[in-house]
Amino acid sequence: MTKRIFQSICFAAFSIFLASIVLFMGVLYNYFSDVQRKQLKMQTSLAARGVDREGAVYLEDLDAGDYRMTWINTDGTVLSDNRSESQEMENHMEREEIREAFETGYGESSRYSVTLMERSFYCAQRLSDGTVLRLSIAQNTLLTLLFGMLQPICVIFAVAMGLSLVLAFRLSRQIVKPLNELNLDEPLSNEGYDELAPLLRRIDAQQRQIQRQRDELRQKQSEFETVTTGMAEGIVLLNGKQIILSINPAAARLFGTDNSCVGKYLLSVNRSLELQELLQKAEEGSRSQMVMELAGGSYELDASPVFSDGQVFGIVLLMLDVTEKEKSERLRREFTANVSHELKTPLQTISGCAELLSNSMVKEEDVTRFAGQIYTEAQRMIRLVEDIIKLSHLDEGVEDMKREDTDLYALAEEVLETLTGEASEAEVQVSLEGGHAVICGIRQLLYGILYNLCDNAIKYNYRGGSVTVTVGGDKEYAFFTVADTGIGIPAEHREHIFERFYRVDKSRSKEIGGTGLGLSIVKHAARLHEAVIDLKSEMGQGTTVTVKFPKGGK
Repeated sequence: MTKRIFQSICFAAFSIFLASIVLFMGVLYNYFSDVQRKQLKMQTSLAARGVDREGAVYLEDLDAGDYRMTWINTDGTVLSDNRSESQEMENHMEREEIREAFETGYGESSRYSVTLMERSFYCAQRLSDGTVLRLSIAQNTLLTLLFGMLQPICVIFAVAMGLSLVLAFRLSRQIVKPLNELNLDEPLSNEGYDELAPLLRRIDAQQRQIQRQRDELRQKQSEFETVTTGMAEGIVLLNGKQIILSINPAAARLFGTDNSCVGKYLLSVNRSLELQELLQKAEEGSRSQMVMELAGGSYELDASPVFSDGQVFGIVLLMLDVTEKEKSERLRREFTANVSHELKTPLQTISGCAELLSNSMVKEEDVTRFAGQIYTEAQRMIRLVEDIIKLSHLDEGVEDMKREDTDLYALAEEVLETLTGEASEAEVQVSLEGGHAVICGIRQLLYGILYNLCDNAIKYNYRGGSVTVTVGGDKEYAFFTVADTGIGIPAEHREHIFERFYRVDKSRSKEIGGTGLGLSIVKHAARLHEAVIDLKSEMGQGTTVTVKFPKGGK
């Protein structure tokens, strides 16, 4: 702006200077022309009087100087001329000033010579004898006069322009200085040009509006960050070129990065080809989904395009943890396959025995044995179905079951009494130790935990072995321990024995009628009571299972 003001001032000064020169020269030229014309008229009058008195002698003795004197006869011929030979001059009757002089007694005119670039003034006066005396003087044109004064004009121009440059520089800085010192943070506090007041008021109004919009954006951004920060799901906002605009902590953790990735391409954080294809589809305007392994888990990635004026303006990438869902789906498939397999075997046995009996293909003495086998397999199926129903009930929750204070010691006595016959048949000695420990829980489930642990301890024991149940506790915890002297569990199987239908020794499990669901029921029931299960086992030495219940727990 300073430069433009400086240039404008210089241009104005130059224009004014030129205009002044033209005006000054024009005025002076016209003024001196008038003066010269008046002098010419006066000299013509004086010369005419002299010629009237003295005749041609007056002209011969007169020093005319710059004036040209011509005496014209009544017929237009030249009688004398102080610049040229009169005999060689043409007739002057047609000259404007001569004609006027003959007619009115006085005439004047001016003529311009292109060749000589000068203008001549003519004054003619009629004498008493009828002849005409004419005086003329040459005057330079304005352009010739200007060329003659070019040197002083250039000097004056140089001085004037120098002063103009200095003044223009200082003036432009003084004009711009108040503008440069404007306080735009507080527009109304400025004191300067009154002409700027409307602009400053407009700026102040716009600043207040911008501040309100900025506060709203900050509030919305804060709300968005608060919501996304607390989300377990990962969320990433991308622009139309797949550059990260925002990423919440969950997504940053899954991609193994932090907020420093904002402003970078997402593919520079994760170079997965599947992710690239997913984002490409979203960039083309199609919502797409995929399941991807991230940070040791399974996550469903949902890429949704964001449209603005019909064009893809950005992409929202949502990352949902489906690890448990995938695991549940896998367990469901495995459970279905296991149930089908477990039911198929006894059904085939029952079907085969029934077919033989219906076709009278069994000897009389073997009928009882076949009928017993059918009964055994049917009981096995009943136990399996009952265990499945129990697990399904535990999976759905136990809101319909009543919690009450239960003495684990009394419960253990009841369980051991129920298993006395089975222990005697297996020649396993059972015993109860410890003291009373009361917790608030679901008695039916607590009974199931103890029963299944004791039942397994008896079934997977040696003849002549023993099972010891110990009950105890303190102010914070209550526990019971089931220790046996049985076959033990191999180390590679210990972390899997609480899975559904998992068996360490499948042949023996089927021989003793196990369903493979007992320890799964124990695990679920213990989890519903916030209990901790600890298992220790050595091959051939036995197994010890401790279940520890918090007394303040559910």
